[in-house]
Amino acid sequence: MSENMYTFENEEYKHAYRHTAAHILAQAAKRLYPDTKLAIGPAIENGFYYDFDTSETFTPEAVEKIEAEMKKIIKEKLPIERFELSRQEALEFVKEQGETYKEELINDLPEDEIISFYKQGEFTDLCAGPHVDTTARIKANALKLTSCTGAYWRGDANNKMLQRVYGTCFMSKPELDEHLQRIEEAKLRDHRKLGRELDLFATFEEGPGFPFFFPKGMVVRNELVSYWREEHKKAGYEEISTPMILNEQLWHRSGHWDHYKDNMYFTNIDDVGFAIKPMNCPGGMIAYKRKMWSYRDFPSRIAELGVVHRNEPSGTLHGLMRVRYFTQDDAHIYMTSEHIPAEIAAVIDLADRIYKTFGFSYRVELSTRPENFMGEIETWNMAEKTLEDVLIEKNVNYKINPGDGAFYGPKIDFHLLDCLGRSWQCATLQLDFQMPERFDLEYVGPDGEKHRPVVIHRTILGSLERFIGVLTEHYAGAFPLWLAPVQVIVMPITDRTRDYAQTVAVNLENAGFRVETDYRSEKIGFKIREAQMQKIPYMLVLGDKEAESSEVTVRKRAEGDIGAMPLEKFIDDLKKEAANRR
Repeated sequence: MSENMYTFENEEYKHAYRHTAAHILAQAAKRLYPDTKLAIGPAIENGFYYDFDTSETFTPEAVEKIEAEMKKIIKEKLPIERFELSRQEALEFVKEQGETYKEELINDLPEDEIISFYKQGEFTDLCAGPHVDTTARIKANALKLTSCTGAYWRGDANNKMLQRVYGTCFMSKPELDEHLQRIEEAKLRDHRKLGRELDLFATFEEGPGFPFFFPKGMVVRNELVSYWREEHKKAGYEEISTPMILNEQLWHRSGHWDHYKDNMYFTNIDDVGFAIKPMNCPGGMIAYKRKMWSYRDFPSRIAELGVVHRNEPSGTLHGLMRVRYFTQDDAHIYMTSEHIPAEIAAVIDLADRIYKTFGFSYRVELSTRPENFMGEIETWNMAEKTLEDVLIEKNVNYKINPGDGAFYGPKIDFHLLDCLGRSWQCATLQLDFQMPERFDLEYVGPDGEKHRPVVIHRTILGSLERFIGVLTEHYAGAFPLWLAPVQVIVMPITDRTRDYAQTVAVNLENAGFRVETDYRSEKIGFKIREAQMQKIPYMLVLGDKEAESSEVTVRKRAEGDIGAMPLEKFIDDLKKEAANRR
């Protein structure tokens, strides 16, 4: 790697840099706590982590000590050297070190896999690499250990709980400081915290991974669904609903059994095996087969807000972002081959329109054939080229994500970028020639003969629950007017204006707005502060003057006091803002 490539603009170097920092973390932990056993330590999007099995509890003080030791190791300027061993030699080496987790990893490697290690000073670790050439490459003043959490070995709740230490590192201190500031902002925006504070949603020990939505959260959810339905109706979609539990044989037929059974829940009905659906596709195929279709019916765009369940490891659960129960805004588009380019383009346009409503930018990935694919390679090559041609035609910037397609077809993924620059994978579009074959789907062509349709699987929001979590963090709980659970709060200053406050509230409700009235005998400043904490978009302060003139003094959540105006004008302005949905 040439010297001018030693920057984070080079993704390979950034990965090697952070991967090296993970090894330095492991070396520091082993120096301070020699009985520590090493699990895994990868580079991740914004830093790195390492999983440890140790009798030591990694308190914040212990993490600080480890960070200080890491900086010593950096200053030692240790060369980093790679070497290879045969499988038997590698097993003997890690057994000698007492590294049982590394032994398990070696045993899981393919027989022909090259087994490599990296050595720096007294520390050696099983690793495929890559790494930088010396610990001195890592900038000590731009490195920070950020947290320690529990993590099951290999993400399996049946395995031992390990201690995972997270860190981040950059090439300069200002870059680190900026990142740490974003972390602090992200903590304030954490949807789990805001969900409880704003009484929107939560998860409980009685149902890990199964979110509860409360009345205010249901307002956000229902407004989002109404908007989704409105946009899909305009785009020519019809809506269906399919059962949550279907016969086990269906999942064998669809191929999900071979590729997904470990993530599924099962039950028995009348001594027959059934599966709780992890996705909506097979039900959609059955719904299609209820009648014979004509080519004149195509393209047929069928949407579903389908509730699915997935058996996710408990160590991966995270608020609304990673759950076991969620609602997919699914759709299946049935068509002839001639329809494919136009329908792909239409889905891209729909996703773009919806994301812009919420103020999201996004990046796009084209995911290609995975190792466990179904069907013929020639079909996959044609499908991948079709997706790529449409992206090029529409001037969409994209990158290839090799091997990450669905098992039945290549896909286009949309990764939303929120106000902190974080990426969230939401929309996906999958071009499928396999399911129609598996389910023997047919239509009658212009020649009067039966033909096989092509299917696009797609979501826009992805998971409704996850999208609400992303929105909550993106807006920091301060939802735009049309989504806000309470849009206006009316606050009389004294009991003398109570009747006028009620009149104002009724007028607002009759105009279609969600209104609360605060009649409490509290000082107006206290009421305003509480309304601000609840992130209500508009506060109406009503005193004697407002009651006499039939006006309202308006405070806006982000701008403060914007003055008095006639109630009619306020309602007209509110209607325009709500209709704009921006």
